[in-house]
Amino acid sequence: MLVNTPANGLKYMPDTSIPRLWCMTLNTPLDMIRWNADGLVPVIAQDHADGCVLMVAWMNREALARTLEIGEAVYWSRSRARLWHKGESSGHVQVVHDLRLDCDRDVILLKVEQKGGIACHTGRRHCFYHQYRDGEWVEVDPVLKDPEAIYGQEAPAHGR
Repeated sequence: MLVNTPANGLKYMPDTSIPRLWCMTLNTPLDMIRWNADGLVPVIAQDHADGCVLMVAWMNREALARTLEIGEAVYWSRSRARLWHKGESSGHVQVVHDLRLDCDRDVILLKVEQKGGIACHTGRRHCFYHQYRDGEWVEVDPVLKDPEAIYGQEAPAHGR
């Protein structure tokens, strides 16, 4: 640890309360995360006001760094193999109010303000609109806006 001393400015002082391995391996907040073999971590986006789980996506280091930089959710699109700024084509950005890491450091929780009230590419508030009932999956939440009205002819047919 660096401490101020009157005689010579900054001086290194060993801190025995922090394990040496931790000091050597932890370089940035991004290094605390346990990224998977593909360099990704799952991210849960949750409405900061009411706790509704809006969606699950993935981030790589660059996506998380960009999210921290701009204060809006940026994910890694596995299907498009590129960064995906949530709302880049729909305008439905996610303003980050809080960012948390789970106890195993392998899942991120973003507490967000969902602009436009729509998080799902299907035009629904959230992506969890299928409910298991009597042996089958049933759509239980309404489409708030037609995806073609949101995305035009570029409306996604499946998950992002």
